[in-house]
Amino acid sequence: MEEERKDDGQQLTRKIKPYKIIYPIVIGLAVVSWMLYDEFDPKAFDSITFTWASAFWLFVALLCMFTRDLGYVIRIKILSGGKLTWWQSLRIIFLWEFTSAVTPSAIGGTSLAILFVHKEGIGVGKSSAMVMATSFLDELYFIIMFPLILLCVNQQDLWYMSDTTQAVVDSLILFAVIGYAVKFIYLVILSYGLFRNPRGLKYLLMKLFKWRILRKWRHSANEAGSDIIRNSVELRSMPFSFWLKTFGATFISWTARYWVVNAILVAFWFGRYDWAQHFLIFARQLVMWIMMLVSPTPGGSGFAEYVFSKYLGEFLPNAGVAIAMAILWRLISYYPYLFIGAFIVPKWVARSFGKKTSQKNTKK
Repeated sequence: MEEERKDDGQQLTRKIKPYKIIYPIVIGLAVVSWMLYDEFDPKAFDSITFTWASAFWLFVALLCMFTRDLGYVIRIKILSGGKLTWWQSLRIIFLWEFTSAVTPSAIGGTSLAILFVHKEGIGVGKSSAMVMATSFLDELYFIIMFPLILLCVNQQDLWYMSDTTQAVVDSLILFAVIGYAVKFIYLVILSYGLFRNPRGLKYLLMKLFKWRILRKWRHSANEAGSDIIRNSVELRSMPFSFWLKTFGATFISWTARYWVVNAILVAFWFGRYDWAQHFLIFARQLVMWIMMLVSPTPGGSGFAEYVFSKYLGEFLPNAGVAIAMAILWRLISYYPYLFIGAFIVPKWVARSFGKKTSQKNTKK
């Protein structure tokens, strides 16, 4: 147990080394600098005017981010059965968001989330169930919202961009369909394992990981199967009201995340967009999220700024302004978690993996 404790602490402290925090910032700035060099035109910024209304709507954008985190905090507190305090819940969310910010988007901070929850006084089994439930709820939001969005917006407006070929549009649609299919299959498998037949799912996993190409991960698959069996008992016993509240918090969090961009655009071009355009901007962000999942860079750094400027650029006066708005978007929605995490993580590691903690565990 002592060795595991040290490994966990070392794994987390490696993520807070200066280059781990600077790396995504440098990537983002490098990509933005390249785009500005290619598209920069001083006259392009003549259309931007900063007023008190701009300050108000930028505050709304920050408020959306606050609402996003508040939804996550409420959800994790409900999932803990009220065992976590508000401060503990907030600390877990910031730790989680920080690890997501310094790892590739496809990996995220989930790999260490169980550790964060467990170190706040929740048992390993319960911690695992809570993290698995958040994964289920996040995927459920996307699976429900994406088809609803497709039904409510003009398909040509959603997929077609100015100065793009049909081949690019077809690739984008195919990419979105594949991404959605992967999420849907994952949700079906997770739901089947958690709520229907956990032992059957573990059996299938073990059969699958007998293949030579997957054999080296068989031990991890066995542990995942055991987690699903254990978590199934925990989660199936929850009443409908529990799932209603946790999904409500999930819905608030993700929706607030997407409205950040709308608030930024209104800040500088109030009255320019009607409700249909705002809904289309919201819809395009769902598609952007699929794109960012395959980004190999930490937190989608660089890739996110590029996709924003291209995919949402036609809602802005010109390419130069689109790049500037991409920077502002990331300043509000991404970079703060790097700095907050850099401040919180060292203290948390010292408290959770320090000598006093070790002595307490030894006494227990």
